[in-house]
Order: sequence, then C-alpha cells, then structure tokens
Amino acid sequence: MKIGELAARTGVTTRLIRYYEQQELLDADRAPNGYRTYTEAHVERVSRVAGLVQAGIPTRLVKVLLDTEDAAARAEPTCPREVAEQLATELVGVQARIDCLTKSRDAIRSFLTATQHEVLLQEAREPAIAV
Repeated sequence: MKIGELAARTGVTTRLIRYYEQQELLDADRAPNGYRTYTEAHVERVSRVAGLVQAGIPTRLVKVLLDTEDAAARAEPTCPREVAEQLATELVGVQARIDCLTKSRDAIRSFLTATQHEVLLQEAREPAIAV
C-alpha cells in the first residue's frame, strides 16, 4: 500500500508518517519508482508508535522501547542498564499521567451521576452504530 492508504488505515497523517521515518521509528520499503510501499506490519507499527506518542512517550524513548521489543522478538539480549534506567524514569511520568487521567475520569463520572446524567456514561462506553 502507499503512504496515503497507510495514513487512512491508521488515522496518522502522511506528514507524521514521514516524521516517524526520519526518527527511525518506521522503515518503509521502496518501489522501483521510488514510492514508499507499506505492508500490514507497517500498519501495526504506525499504530503502536502513534499510541505510545499519544500516551506521552517522547519519540526518542519510543525508539528505544521499540528497538528493545524488536530485539526480544528475535530472542536477542535486551534492555541494557542504560535503557532500563531511561524506561524506569519514563515510567514515573507515565504513572503520573495515568493517575491524573484516573482522577479526571472519576470526577467526570461523579459529576454526571450527581447531575442525573449517568445514562451518558453508558452511551460513552458503547460506540454509536452507523445506520
């Protein structure tokens, strides 16, 4: 598939996909005419990268994390001390963001319940069915 289809399938802009390539988070294949080509594995990779970035992980650590996962999948030794220290430091920030989001979720849920709009909680959990 071409970059436009990859963008459509992942919800990530073509510009951001190119940025992921520049940051060495994604490696596109090239057709004889020079166009980038992508596979289902690229769809999974872009989705994974985008999810990590949206979770607040900086791209430099996304690369470290993905490289570690790739090495583990090849049964290579992984996670040297330096990488473990970077990830442990990042874990503190991730947990802080989770705690903040949890508080926000609980506050919104309490507000909706207190204002007798708890039916909206169920609607928020169930995706709308397109007719």
